[in-house]
Order: sequence, then C-alpha cells, then structure tokens
Amino acid sequence: MIDAAFSHLPVLEPGSVWLVGAGPGDPGLLTLLAAKGLFEAEVIVHDALVNEECLALARPETLVEYAGKRGGKPSAKQRDISLRLVELARAGKRVLRLKGGDPFVFGRGGEEALTLVEHNIPFRIVPGITAGIGGLAYAGIPVTHRDINHAVTFLTGHDSSGIVPDRINWEAIGRGSPVIVMYMAMKHVAEISARLIAAGRLPSEPVAFVCNAATGRQQVLETTLGEATEAVAASGLEPPAVVVVGEVVRLRASLDWLGALAGRRLLPDPFRRSGKVRA
Repeated sequence: MIDAAFSHLPVLEPGSVWLVGAGPGDPGLLTLLAAKGLFEAEVIVHDALVNEECLALARPETLVEYAGKRGGKPSAKQRDISLRLVELARAGKRVLRLKGGDPFVFGRGGEEALTLVEHNIPFRIVPGITAGIGGLAYAGIPVTHRDINHAVTFLTGHDSSGIVPDRINWEAIGRGSPVIVMYMAMKHVAEISARLIAAGRLPSEPVAFVCNAATGRQQVLETTLGEATEAVAASGLEPPAVVVVGEVVRLRASLDWLGALAGRRLLPDPFRRSGKVRA
C-alpha cells in the first residue's frame, strides 16, 4: 500500500530543489510528497521551526544542514541561504529545503524560489499545513466557524526590521476582520493589542497564544485582548507561538480534543456558557 501511494508521485531529480512545508510540528502532518522528498534528498537544508523528528525520514547518508532564522538570535542571512541552494543544485545534488508550516505563508519561500529562477535552477513547491490553521486546530480552535465568522486575516507581527509593520492597516483589520491570526507577534503583543483596541476591538475579546503548536511541548494560554500583555508576562511562555484574536477562541472549551484525551471534560455549548447567543 505504501509503495502504491508513492509510485505515482514526482521524483526529486539531481540538480533540482524542492521547497517543502513540514507543517506545524507533528510529523504525521507531512504530506506524502514531502515524505518522499525527504527520503530521496541528498541534501536537506532546514529551518529552526522544523520538528527534527521529520528528519528521521531521511536516509543515513543524507547531508543535513541547519539554516534557521530566529528573531534576536544570530542567524544566516536570507540571501546566503538562497545562494546555498543554488550552489548545491549546481553540484548536481537532490536538494530539499524544509520549512516549518508552509513555504509560502511567512516562510520566505517566495524569495528563495525567485533566486532559483534567477539562476535557472528547476524547483518544485510542496505546500505544508501552515501553523495558523494546523497549530490552532491542535489547540481546538477553528479559524472559521459559520456561527461566528466568514472571514479571517493572517498577518505577521513584525517586518524584516523586527518591528510591528506600519504597512498593515491595523484600523481596517481591527474593524473588518472577525478573526485575526498572527505569526511572530508574541513579543509585540502590547503594541499590537493597543492598536487593535484603538481600532475598536473590545478589551474583553478572547485571545489565545499557542506555543510550540502540534508538538509534545504545546502550551496554550487563553486570555483577553486587554489583559494579553500581562498574561503573557506572567505565564513565562516564549515563542514560537501563533496568536489568534476572536470569538472562535471560545470554541476551545468544546473542541480541545487533545485536552479531552488527557481527561478534560468538553462543553457541548461554549456559546451559551460564555453568554454569546448563536445567530
């Protein structure tokens, strides 16, 4: 059955690069194509947020290179990483660039792909489950629910200079998006919360921080927009984290399936318990 599942899939050819999403953490969330690429690769260049258990799918002789970038810590320059992929491909290697989540969702996959195009290197994009969807699902928080929202906004909490992006229209998002999912926002929670409240969001609106999502180290902090800064400081939690703002956070009381496996009793109607009436 396994051989049949892989037999029709593309082959990672010598001299080419696959930009692969590893998903939010759990190796079980790798796609079949990602798993096949990991086994066929001669060189794997991986990010900091990749669960190392995913690398167990590689062959023993595969060269594994770390190219992680973490805010505030010494990291390889993006241009150097991109050019390393070119160098390896030109040497005739089967190259797999492994990224946490999805390469095209705040993963710099587009930048690396453009460099490959610039140097005439053949490549393939292998999408992964982004943490803003899969990581929240592992916390029991759906990004959409028809009784709550028909839209969701994904944004990054800091730009290339490490500060909260001014190019984001915080007022428009604050007023128009019922659910906001933020990457790389935990360190800037005070400023972001202030901007959203200034845009009209209620200080009592639910917020959740999902740290180390979809791994055995996952921790979830539930708070409110007005109390988020103090709650994060008191919790001692650290990035990486996905932050979600919106009424969907209340559904965790009913949908925390991992908590239920550990004995948590789930509520059949979190809206009534929270005082919210369904439409």
